[in-house]
Amino acid sequence: MPYGLYLSAEGAQAQQQRLEVIANNMANVETPGFKRDVPTFQARFAEEIQQGTDYPGSFSENNVGGGVKMIETMTDFSATSLRDTGIPTDFAINGSGFFQVQSPAGEKLLTRAGNFTLDGQGRLLTQLGNNQVLNDSGTPITLDGSEPFEMLSGGRIVQGDNEVQMGLVQPPSLGDLVKVGSNLFRSIGGATAIPAEARDIRQGYLEQSGVNPTREMMAMIETTRAFEANTKLIQHQDSMIGGLISRVLTV
Repeated sequence: MPYGLYLSAEGAQAQQQRLEVIANNMANVETPGFKRDVPTFQARFAEEIQQGTDYPGSFSENNVGGGVKMIETMTDFSATSLRDTGIPTDFAINGSGFFQVQSPAGEKLLTRAGNFTLDGQGRLLTQLGNNQVLNDSGTPITLDGSEPFEMLSGGRIVQGDNEVQMGLVQPPSLGDLVKVGSNLFRSIGGATAIPAEARDIRQGYLEQSGVNPTREMMAMIETTRAFEANTKLIQHQDSMIGGLISRVLTV
């Protein structure tokens, strides 16, 4: 079977994977604090080199390249704009850092999405209502839902005579973060608290999604055309094989 058939199939698969990533970005264009995913690709060695029966630069018929493959999906942590909502339970981080929340299983996760809510027990929760927002000591924040509260400098939530410091942390490296949801992350390298003087949390604001719809739509069109080009090559080579077999059988 022609080697080009495998190369075209590999290219079509890579473009399909890229299209799935772009579609997920587009689906989260309105998700607060969402960070877009960026697929990365790498040239693939020929199968013989992949299997170890040949080596790169051998100048043999095996050293013709093996197409392209997607190696990983990276997250773009570029800063995005803040939107004024006027909702007192909405918070946005102006600068670096992440809110720290706790899952029902007790796992501590990080997020840039500050669209929080208060339940009947006064617990400050994420929008899905299943993760508790933590304070600087790593314990859940509890407020009185019947009384107003205010965010002051340094991430301090003041309600009457009570004051609580909202937890704001930073991982050693953004590369240590692993997505566990649309806007939640797990840090494999832990996280350290950001000093109070370096915190800037805005009440009544939300961080916008990091997805640019125009850019993603252009990438989707480009990917779709590349996928179609590879599938047409597969069909063309299949027709060539069929024609060759027909001539051989008629001889």
